[in-house]
Amino acid sequence: MRRYGLYFAWVVSVVAMLGSLYFSEIRGFEPCKLCWLQRICMYPLPLLLGIAAYRGERGIIPYTLPLAVIGGAIALYHTLEQKIPALARLAPCTVGVPCNRDYLDGFVTIPMMALTAFALIIVFLAMARREPDEN
Repeated sequence: MRRYGLYFAWVVSVVAMLGSLYFSEIRGFEPCKLCWLQRICMYPLPLLLGIAAYRGERGIIPYTLPLAVIGGAIALYHTLEQKIPALARLAPCTVGVPCNRDYLDGFVTIPMMALTAFALIIVFLAMARREPDEN
């Protein structure tokens, strides 16, 4: 599993990027300010992790891991803001779509999906940091 951690992180980042583009460009969901911040952290990852996975370069992990951690922290806050109405009143979005708007109207929200993607990327990158076991 450690040997393919970069590949798995890359796959998750590609799916997350395509999913966010699907929601905004095909479904017409306008991204809020926090969604844009999460995209800033996610969109470089498919390119960086794809090149690193192809070349087998684990040296990219110290550069991509902070993007995933920062994006995950934003996604966590965004998820909590949607689930706990009092948080939305503390620092409301003043421009564009309100950050506490739930387009999917269910338990699973778009920020929760982003949080899951960032968490998986963090786990796969942490696994890839270690040398593969010699057989």
